[in-house]
This record gives sequence, C-alpha cells and structure tokens, in this order.
Amino acid sequence: MDRPYKIPQSVLVVIYTPTMNALLINRADASNFWQSVTGSKDDVNESLWQTAVREVYEETGIDCGEGTALHAGLSDWGLENIYDIYPRWRHRYAPGVTRNTEHVFGLCVPDGTPVTLSPREHTAHRWLPWREAADACFSPSNAEAILMLPRFSIAGQLQKANP
Repeated sequence: MDRPYKIPQSVLVVIYTPTMNALLINRADASNFWQSVTGSKDDVNESLWQTAVREVYEETGIDCGEGTALHAGLSDWGLENIYDIYPRWRHRYAPGVTRNTEHVFGLCVPDGTPVTLSPREHTAHRWLPWREAADACFSPSNAEAILMLPRFSIAGQLQKANP
C-alpha cells in the first residue's frame, strides 16, 4: 500500500535544557542535516499540540504528553514559518504542494535527559550551546527558532515576569 501524502502543516520543536543547550538530531535520509524535532500532522484533525508531543516521542523517546513530568516544559511559541518544501522531499506531498506551514514549540527538559533515536529517521544526536546549535542547523527557520531561545525559554519567560 502506498503511503498517504504528507499534510503540509508541521511542527518544529526546539528541545533545550535550563542551561540553554539545544538538542540536534541528524537526519537518516540526508547526511549532515542537523535539526530539531520536526514532523507533519498525521491527520488533519490532529492538533498541533498533539503533533508536537507525538513527534518528540517518535524521534527522541522523550515523553512530554499530558500527565508526564515533562508536560509543563512544552510550550507553543506562537510562531509560524511558511517555506518552500525542499525539492528532494516534495514527492512526499500531493502534486502541486510546494509550501509548508511550520508551527514552533519549545520543550525544556532537565540536563541529562536521555535520548533514544528512531534509527529509521535519525542517526545521531548532540546537545550544543544554543548559539552553536543554531549555527549547525541546515534549516534557516530552525536556526532562527533556536536563536529565539533566550526570548521564549522558560528562564526567559521568568525573567520577563520578574524584572
């Protein structure tokens, strides 16, 4: 059976620690393509929040679903990126679909949080200081999201609330 076309609505989840290290994972289908967790909705009725929780778990083994200790660390940054789908991956979408809308989330996890990659999707992971992580990303929208960590991180939000 053929796989259904991907829905051109996705999430980008920047996983980071309180010390502002960001998790990057290397794509299995593209050598040296380091990125944060990304993924499309599985169904048009799946919420973006559900997509973020599912993709984080599928790609890293980190469970941030409702009722887990990490759930409070997941936040919707209220940002959207609309970009051209890379030609190498356009065949995954319906004919004529060339643009994707990406919704940005952040997930704060404790230092030392274990990562279990899906070998079908990713070959390696690394934690980097946020500026280095942004420099290592192949995707400009991913790099830009990581550069916003001081603004959107839990620590950044606390600083704004208690100047």
